[in-house]
Amino acid sequence: MTTVLVVDDEPQILRALAINLRARHYTVLTAATGADALALAGRHNPDLVVLDLGLPDLDGVEVVRGLRGWTAAPIVILSGRSDSIDKVEALDAGADDYVTKPFSVDELLARLRAVTRRSTPSDALPVVRLGSTTVDLPAHRVTADDEGQARDVRLTPTEWHLLEVLLRHPGKLLTRRQLLAEVWGPGYENADGNLRVYMAQLRRKLEPDPARPRYLLNEPGLGYRFEPQPSP
Repeated sequence: MTTVLVVDDEPQILRALAINLRARHYTVLTAATGADALALAGRHNPDLVVLDLGLPDLDGVEVVRGLRGWTAAPIVILSGRSDSIDKVEALDAGADDYVTKPFSVDELLARLRAVTRRSTPSDALPVVRLGSTTVDLPAHRVTADDEGQARDVRLTPTEWHLLEVLLRHPGKLLTRRQLLAEVWGPGYENADGNLRVYMAQLRRKLEPDPARPRYLLNEPGLGYRFEPQPSP
């Protein structure tokens, strides 16, 4: 079973999450402080971490950095801090997603399922489907199915690079700063306009309905994620 470490200093939340996660066949570890969380993670190597930022001893961002020093396990922040600065700081430190309190348990569980999908090894070079469009990463080719006929979809080098970064992190929320640094390089950290333009172009080429994207999603004020389509 998947082992989840839940870190929160509110006993009611710890208890409620432990009950809900165990009911869905997760193995659950709980901690109320950052120090205990890091110690438990070191002993048990959890598959997934749910982490509050407002801990009594350490800031949650410090815990994220401590975990990221040795583990790639997905980390979902669960916090009452709703300011985008806090969210971006946690995501840039290595968190995979951010859920704001008060929260829906169903939404949190959906986010946990999404971030675990990114456990696909990046060197597997998958073939990814976005509706009727197929992205073949090894072949560096995108094709669309037009009434049974395969049609090549042409992407610019920048569009391809941006798409590839997103596809290699399924379910992971990537901040604008992360995407700009990865695709455009140093000096473009604030070039949000570039990112918006190229994301719009990718949606026009790849999404079934660009106005209501299903795969290339935006988290306002934070960044973008690739949401894989469910397995048949």
